[in-house]
Parts: sequence; structure tokens; C-alpha cells
Amino acid sequence: MIDGDKNKDGKISFEEFVYIFQEVKSSDIAKTFRKAINRKEGICAIGGTSELSSEGTQHSYSEEEKYAFVNWINKALENDPDCRHVIPMNPNTDDLFKAVGDGIVLCKMVNLSVPDTIDERVINKKKLTPFIIQENLNLALNSASAIGCHVVNIGAEDLREGKPHLVLGLLWQIIKIGLFADIELSRNEALAALLRDGETLEDLMKLSPEELLLRWANFHLENAGWHKINNFSSEIKEKDDLKRAECMLQQADRLGCRQFVTPADVVSGNPKLNLAFVANLFNKYPALTKPENQDIDWTLLEGETREERTFRNWMNSLGVNPHVNHLYGDLQDALVILQLYEKIKVPVDWNKVNRPPYPKLGANMKKLENCNYAVDLGKHPAKFSLVGIGGQDLNDGNPTLTLALVWQLMRRHTLNMLEDLGDGQKTLRDAGKSSSIQSFKDKSISSSLAVVDLIDAIQPGCINYDLVKTGDLSEEDKHSNAKYAVSMARRIGARVYALPDDLVEVKPKMVMTVFACLMGRGMKRV
Repeated sequence: MIDGDKNKDGKISFEEFVYIFQEVKSSDIAKTFRKAINRKEGICAIGGTSELSSEGTQHSYSEEEKYAFVNWINKALENDPDCRHVIPMNPNTDDLFKAVGDGIVLCKMVNLSVPDTIDERVINKKKLTPFIIQENLNLALNSASAIGCHVVNIGAEDLREGKPHLVLGLLWQIIKIGLFADIELSRNEALAALLRDGETLEDLMKLSPEELLLRWANFHLENAGWHKINNFSSEIKEKDDLKRAECMLQQADRLGCRQFVTPADVVSGNPKLNLAFVANLFNKYPALTKPENQDIDWTLLEGETREERTFRNWMNSLGVNPHVNHLYGDLQDALVILQLYEKIKVPVDWNKVNRPPYPKLGANMKKLENCNYAVDLGKHPAKFSLVGIGGQDLNDGNPTLTLALVWQLMRRHTLNMLEDLGDGQKTLRDAGKSSSIQSFKDKSISSSLAVVDLIDAIQPGCINYDLVKTGDLSEEDKHSNAKYAVSMARRIGARVYALPDDLVEVKPKMVMTVFACLMGRGMKRV
């Protein structure tokens, strides 16, 4: 047996990894190598989890994360009657990986993170046949994608089988979105108390939720006469002082905030779980007061529009890096835009692209060069309509002109999905439906009846028409229909990013994406 943990700290460092690797000389020792790597406490390894996995592939997952997520979900769903068949789960077993298999818990967690994302009426809760379960998992995955989770490499089958690394990866994304929802200036003006000398509100708005959370922690640490920290891992380790970590968590328990971490997690400096712990603490007790009598331009805090949020979630769901927290600020170096070009099959010459870290002198010029290249690609070969749009507009974060480019990227991505599916279509008339539309601006779309009928045409019998409002519809009726339509579209497998309000208000661009995604779903059945 190769003893890789030379300093006996319970971890495998990079140097120790290299040592183990050098000791591997044969296939027999290779087996020992995998065992040595996985001796690290709290890390479990499982074999290849798909037919595409090469023999011997290892997927590891954290027992600590499983334990933390199970306890968080148990608490969150303890009073939900629809989850009594799986809640509470035992965090010390594999209950979690079985519990997500019917899709109900995942749908509930999506709604806890971003309320009303899924229409509860659409979740299948009884007679859970394999087909019904498939629908629930489609609904969970497509809804998770709509709120910004990256689910490109996760399928319903993976969740039904409870593949640990994929389940934990998806749950972390969903939980994180919920924890970070209010760590945003437009939703919590008291965060302006974190402004430093010489900073403007615009400077603070450019910070990611993680950066804001770290600044908030340091704000309170400094007020308490303590030194600042630079991260939530190495700098908050307790140097094997489990007793002090337990005392800290007992105090957190008095505040109702003892979630995500155990004393061992604090001592080891688990960055993911410590981040979740601090975010939960912030959400319950921010202890900030909105600054008064300061020269602050509060008009900047209008918050993102529904359209901006949709575009941002679409980008994040495609796995762009870095994660887009602020639509305009995070696109000012064009790196995300260039990644989106690749997603829509427009080749990018990355040798022409400047990447961070940018030099202190001339950083903005490097970013501007990227923006100019992004506009050039849009004009040719993408052949977008970019009249009056230059690289400087992207670099400046001009909302109108940036959105003009982003919309065309999203539109091309949607149309590409249709091209990939080949010929064939299914119309409302073919299915004997009475509803019809003349264009994506047709005011009748506000009732969502045409969308509902199209969904039923694609998957006959899936719509419960008892839940659909008809006749002279009130605004409440229209919203009810739209919520049902969007959730049903996702349940049958259409990755819809538009929101119910887009249908009610008949926003042509978003309406087009709904029908295009449904058309693509229909083509798959031809």
C-alpha cells in the first residue's frame, strides 16, 4: 500500500499527489494508487457512472457536503406534505441519492431558491410510473436551467439513478442561488454600509455575491476589533481546535443558524460549506443599516429587469466562465460573449483574445480589444445586425446596445437547436386545436391558450384542461395560465427561459423563444 499522506494531516497535497503518481509503475499498483487517493477522510469514490465512462474512471464526492445538504433539505421541507415519503433523510446513509429519484424534492428545492419558478400544479405527486418520474425530472432540470444552473451534462437518467457527484453538484447550484438571492444591492440597500472611502455605489454593485459576503464578514470583524480575512477556507481554519469550533457553532445555534458546517468542517476550512454557513448567517442577521446623509446616487439601484435576468440565467446555464452576476459589468471584457459565440457555432480565434489577469497599466485597453473583436465576429461571420454598435459600447456597459447583441446571440442559439433537429413540424391545426396565432406579437398570446394547446399537440393528453382558464380572462387568470404553460413546457422537455409575465405581456422576443423551444421539442417526436 502506498502511504500518500506523508504529513499525516488527513489530506493529499499536490506534492503528495506527485509522490504517489511516481510510485505507480504497473496496473496492479494503479489500483493501489486509487485507493491511496481515496483514503482522504470524507471523500468517497465511485466507479464510472455511464456507458461513456472509460473503465476505471473515478468520480469522487464529499461526505461532508452530502451531510450538510441533507440536513438543509430536511429542515427546508420538513413540513411539506408532498415530501413525507422521503423526508427526513438520514445524512449518514445514501438516502439523498434515492430521494431525488422521483424529481419531487428537486422541484421543491428549485422553488425554495427562486419562488414560483415551478407551478406546483404541474409536479406529478401520485402514481409515479417511470414515465411520470421522467416528466418530474425534466421539469426539475429545465427549471434549474431557467434559474441559471449549469445542467448541460446532467440528464434525467443520472438523477433517477442517483449518481452522487451529479446530484450533489446540481443541489449545490440550486442551494447557492437561493442563499445568494438577497446578497444584492438592489434587494438590500443596507449593503451600501459596506462602501469604503472613495468608492461609489457603482463600484460596490460590481462585486459578486461572494465578494460582498467577504466584505460583510470583514466589516463586522473590524468593528469587533478583529483582523480581516481573505477567504472562507484557509483563513478561518481553527488549527485543529474542534472545541472552539463547536463553541462557535453553539452560538450560531442560538441564532438559529447552525447549518451546513460541523466543527470538523470549520477546522478543515471547507470553502463551499463555510461560504454557505456565512451566507445563511447574513440572510438571517445582516446587522447593517442603510447609510443616511451621504452623497449616494440611489437611482442606480433599480435592479435588473426581467429581460436582463432571463439573459443572465441563459448565459449561466450554458456554463460560461466567469459566472455572470451583473449582466453589463461582467461582459465588459467580452470573454463571456466570446464563449457564447462558440456556443452558437461561430469560431473564435482565442490567440486574438486577452485574458485575465490584465496588467495594471492598460487593462482597459486589453478589455476594449476583446470587445472590438466580439463586435467584428458579430458582423462577420455571425452576420448580426450591429449597426451603430462598437466595442466601446460593450466596454462601457451600455445597456441598450449590449442587450441588442446578447439578444441576437440567444436568438441564434434557439434557432440552432431547431436546425439540429432536422425537418418536421406539428401545428395546432394538425392537432385539431381551435387556437391560433398570426405572429409573435398577437395579443391573443396573453391568454397562453395557444401555448397550452401546442403543448398538448406535442404530447397529447398531458394538459389538464380543468386547470386552464378560458372565456373573459382577468389578469389573474392570464397569469395562472401562463405559469401553467411555462411549467408544462419544461415538463415535456422544452428548455424554456422565458417567464410567465413574458407571455401575459406578449413580449415578442421571449414569445418567439417559447414557440421555438416547443417546436424543437415537437420535432424530436416526429
